[in-house]
Amino acid sequence: MVRVVDHHVKFGVTLDEGDGDEWPTIREKIMAAQILVIATPIWLGQPSSVCKMVLERLDAELSETDEQGRLLTFGKVAAVAVVGNEDGAHHVAAEVLQALNDAGFTAAATASTYWVGEAMGSVDYRDAGPKPDTTGSTTKTVAANAAHLAHLLAENPYPAS
Repeated sequence: MVRVVDHHVKFGVTLDEGDGDEWPTIREKIMAAQILVIATPIWLGQPSSVCKMVLERLDAELSETDEQGRLLTFGKVAAVAVVGNEDGAHHVAAEVLQALNDAGFTAAATASTYWVGEAMGSVDYRDAGPKPDTTGSTTKTVAANAAHLAHLLAENPYPAS
């Protein structure tokens, strides 16, 4: 697990923005993994600025291909987790999943999970007490489907571009 906020990641759309940028180290972990889960809070009905920065940095992957012309992210599975105290979880998940798909990631069926507290409330997910069964069961489905798809893509990669 990587908390991007704990790292010095510069804004930009290249693989390395230089001068202490820690994105290259995070990118190595992403490229070594088969599944990428982006977790973000909802801020004003939008993914967080940190989430948007990660998506912006993943834009650099559009120019990185293997010897067969495929993006290096082809065959990697993406999922999204959203938490917050306002509506907009579906919008945030859709925005993030579309950006990840544009960057070459594949989303499995049921590729997002969320928990949203009372609008304008002050209770965070970790402090909310018992969670709805639907959140837990959806999260399990997201994990199972992502793992299943990652296995299928590892066995049967996308064709050459």
